[in-house]
Amino acid sequence: MQRLCQTCCQTGMKALRRIEVIVVLQQLGSSLFSTALQMVVKDRTDVNASSTNTTLSSRDDSQQKVMTDFFMTYNLINHLVPILPALLLARLGDRGWRRVPIVVPLCGYLLFRLALLLVVIFRLPLELIFAAEVVYGLSGGFCSYWSGVMTLVSLSSTATDRSKVMMKVELLYGTAGLVGSLVSGHLFLMYSSSLGNGTILLTVSTLLYLLCIIHSIVLLQVKFISSKETEDDSPLLTDASSEVPVEAPAGRNRVNVVLLFASAILYGSAVGGAVEILSVFVLKEPLSWNATQVGYGNAAGFVIFLTSFLGVMVFRRCFGDVMLILIGMLSFASGIFFMSFVTTTTMFYLARSLNLFALIPMTTIRSLLSQQVPASLCGTILTSLQLSLKLAGLAHVPAFTKIYQATLDWFPGFIFMLASIITVLGMIPISIVGCRSRQRRPYDRVRVEE
Repeated sequence: MQRLCQTCCQTGMKALRRIEVIVVLQQLGSSLFSTALQMVVKDRTDVNASSTNTTLSSRDDSQQKVMTDFFMTYNLINHLVPILPALLLARLGDRGWRRVPIVVPLCGYLLFRLALLLVVIFRLPLELIFAAEVVYGLSGGFCSYWSGVMTLVSLSSTATDRSKVMMKVELLYGTAGLVGSLVSGHLFLMYSSSLGNGTILLTVSTLLYLLCIIHSIVLLQVKFISSKETEDDSPLLTDASSEVPVEAPAGRNRVNVVLLFASAILYGSAVGGAVEILSVFVLKEPLSWNATQVGYGNAAGFVIFLTSFLGVMVFRRCFGDVMLILIGMLSFASGIFFMSFVTTTTMFYLARSLNLFALIPMTTIRSLLSQQVPASLCGTILTSLQLSLKLAGLAHVPAFTKIYQATLDWFPGFIFMLASIITVLGMIPISIVGCRSRQRRPYDRVRVEE
């Protein structure tokens, strides 16, 4: 019995020291914060929109314009400020300080969440959020944090199993987001004395980030496996008839990296732009969601993490990584196209149900990229991808916002149709990667046999 207890304790301690614990705690806090920010901005801009002169035809449209302008500035800061800090943290990570790209952004997260809590409690101007976000960006932001997480996951898994392992982390990330989103709307409506709505929600979110920091400093174990496989030993398209690993020439790897970056940027821009507008779109007529419905809507987005994970588990038995990416892109393109014509909450959830595999592409692209470079550059290449998405955001954030405002009075869903078209364009580079790998395989087989 004593030995059993010792075994259980050792197993529990080993589980607590894994990066997955931080992923779950961080995403719980983030999902609570997302609902809080969305509703706080709505409440504040509701008053401003009613007293502001505007050329839009209705008060609801006026509020939409104010909210989209706020989130445009918010997202531009979020995309621009973390660029240099994330690069510096990535270099530190590749030099052996693997915790740094995780711990530093978590500190920025904590300060940012605390700032919104103070804005709600003391009725401070909403624009103070921008200053807090600059501080958050200087800590590396999500760009550094998620790249640090994916680097640890990549270096602790073989090239063959990397997509599956990364998808498991995404599964935990999505499950935590699902749980957090389901309760976030209810927590937002709770309040303490005269502090108002959102105080309890933001307090819980802040405490979760404090736990993340303590865990990452005290408990997190950085562990790497020893593998004889080189980073490019795994073929881009699996071949059931051959167990011979394919090693691509360096020149081909560079071309693949460029194509993978292009596909990721196009797809990331489509997803990022559409989701940014979607968070505002659901607050206007005819949907007009409240805090609880916003939480449920965010939860529907996190269900996609679960279905994407199941999709990877099922499809990878028949298809290679490139085909998985194409399936995911097609899933998002169809769902977001249908979103263009949504007028009821039921239609919204039907559109979201078409996005079942929309999270497969970015995870699989990261896996493929990590196989194109040596382990010593893994953190840098993944951070470079994340920074490329941030730089692309400097273009697609204002573009999507202004197009949405321009089409608000005649076809609000036009922006989602545009996102669908961009997604289809993003399928072209990844298809080229698949064609290149097919052309290379016969030569590689003959070379190995010789």
